[in-house]
Amino acid sequence: MTTRTENWLTERWGRWVVPYAALWITMLIGGVVVVVLALVSAEVYDNVVDEAGLANLDKPTLAFMEQLRSPGLDAFITGFTNIGGGIGMPILGSILTALLIYTSRSWRPLILIGGAAAVSVTVTAVGKKLIGRTRPDHADAVPPYETSPSFPSGHTLNTTVVIALVVYLACLQIKRTGARIALIAAGAIFIVAMGLSRVYLGHHWMTDVIIGWVLGLAWVGIVILAHRLFHVLRHREHAGPAPTFEHPAHLHEGAAGRAAGGPAGGTTQTDANDADTPGPAGRSSASG
Repeated sequence: MTTRTENWLTERWGRWVVPYAALWITMLIGGVVVVVLALVSAEVYDNVVDEAGLANLDKPTLAFMEQLRSPGLDAFITGFTNIGGGIGMPILGSILTALLIYTSRSWRPLILIGGAAAVSVTVTAVGKKLIGRTRPDHADAVPPYETSPSFPSGHTLNTTVVIALVVYLACLQIKRTGARIALIAAGAIFIVAMGLSRVYLGHHWMTDVIIGWVLGLAWVGIVILAHRLFHVLRHREHAGPAPTFEHPAHLHEGAAGRAAGGPAGGTTQTDANDADTPGPAGRSSASG
């Protein structure tokens, strides 16, 4: 009885505790790194705002955007930018995360997107508090006006993090290359458009948006690294190589296992469902 209990604990430790611990630790360390990057970007901004640097983009870009304005376009872009706000993005992110959870039969999209969004909101709050940069004058902005500090752009940063991770996790479930390309392009256009909409409306300077993109993409890269590390640990023990979009090595191992008369790849059904292998309907059985 003791041996069976020890074996069960050892199996669960290798299958769940170690991989998830690696996932959380990597995201925690990465979150600290991104917050530090926010602090550094704040210091850099202080040093260049009155010098010949990125800040020289701000007024010319805003002036160019003002030339493009019209009542109809103003209304349309105001509606679009609200999607990335404090109400719109949580709603959109929750819907997309719920779809990923349903299609992947896994709670990890909630862990990844929810944890990443929490850090991006924190970075936004820290940056605004430290810099306290004033937004463009109301005379240069489209109402309704915003009064919170300008640097960095929270709409841009949070949209970059949420949409980029949704695209990444969705691509793990999609088998067709064309569909992946279309999804990545749509996500990139949405992220870029959200940032530019903030400048068009005169709610942010261009440097606010650029820093939002940079910090957002840096944080997304760290979260994806944590996710891949999770799979390396999970599948090294139980299901062969870490998953990729195509999984050729894993599929070959599964075929070899069936030819030998054993379970596919020598793994349990639980492992197979967790392996991100392509499913029969043109997408993988799990997004990881």
